Amino acid sequence: MIHNLRKAVRLADRRHRRVDLSHPARSPLGSSVVNCVVYLDGVRQISHCPADEAIAQVRKKHGKGFVWIGLHEPTEAEFAGIAELFGLHPLAVEDAVHAHQRPKLDRYDDTLFTVLKTVRYVEHAELTATSEVVETGEIMVFTGPDFVITVRHGGHGSLGPLREGLEATPEHLAKGPSAVLHAIADHVVDHYVEVTTAMEADVDAVEIEVFSDHHGRGADAGRIYQLKRELLELKRAVAPLDRPLQQLAEQPSHLIDPEIRKYFRDVADHLTRVTEQVNAFGELINSILQANIAQISVAQNEDMRKITSWAAILAVPTMVCGVYGMNFDHMPELHWTYGYPLVLGFIATACFLIHRGFRRNGWL
Repeated sequence: MIHNLRKAVRLADRRHRRVDLSHPARSPLGSSVVNCVVYLDGVRQISHCPADEAIAQVRKKHGKGFVWIGLHEPTEAEFAGIAELFGLHPLAVEDAVHAHQRPKLDRYDDTLFTVLKTVRYVEHAELTATSEVVETGEIMVFTGPDFVITVRHGGHGSLGPLREGLEATPEHLAKGPSAVLHAIADHVVDHYVEVTTAMEADVDAVEIEVFSDHHGRGADAGRIYQLKRELLELKRAVAPLDRPLQQLAEQPSHLIDPEIRKYFRDVADHLTRVTEQVNAFGELINSILQANIAQISVAQNEDMRKITSWAAILAVPTMVCGVYGMNFDHMPELHWTYGYPLVLGFIATACFLIHRGFRRNGWL
């Protein structure tokens, strides 16, 4: 069932790229409400209706359906009516409006409040010291007995394809709001996998540059630090989600269908693999950075050895010329015909021998 759901989401995503059916500007319910849909037994009934009418219709069916309301970056005023209608806790409402939350799972009476971080890989021709590699957003999910309210922040992570994919598998959607929560969590974690796979190419490129033979000075440290920062941004989205998924998979709740709880274990397993890969990338980046610093230190030492070697070679003519540059009448070979060429020959021979010695020791 999960495989079919993911396949349906991918097909819906392709259609969604051609026509964005869930753009807020096209919704008759207001600028922040993306959609409001009633589902009965997993089948879509009505959409783009007022929230009070939608929930009233659902509650007439006595637990056979639910309403799914999607919002994009609502203001306090825009969200106040929905919060009052569904009895949402003020603390959860504040978090949903202002965003910038860590992934978490909170329970407020008969409502679960879940925060998930969405991520997107930013394509770039070449990694630079200012390249944005990972773009993050947030999805907040209010899950009740007969409603799901999703609040999305950020310019990516649209749930339109996910909604269409779920509607293509009504037997899964018929399990209620918990099926939507699972689908969203699975959708978010799948994007973690995609971003992590894409970042592997950046890590490999930096590693190759640092250890390439033709690059004696190491890679640009700014690029390595930038990749490290972007990887940390991904880690802040991935790592904290582990505990909420474990709670959804292991702790019984009347808001989570027992069959759906099993699927949360699968999502948690995928997240664990992503977390391990991100941690491995972090350790590799640290090793690359240390290797780059070591290469720079070695290159600087080589420069200092060359400078020292040439200074030692130049010390010989400096010393000899300094001695014979003193103005004394009585000096050895001062008035000898062959004194000048003899001194030049001595200087050349001494410099040659010193240069040869430094070459044999690898200093030049």
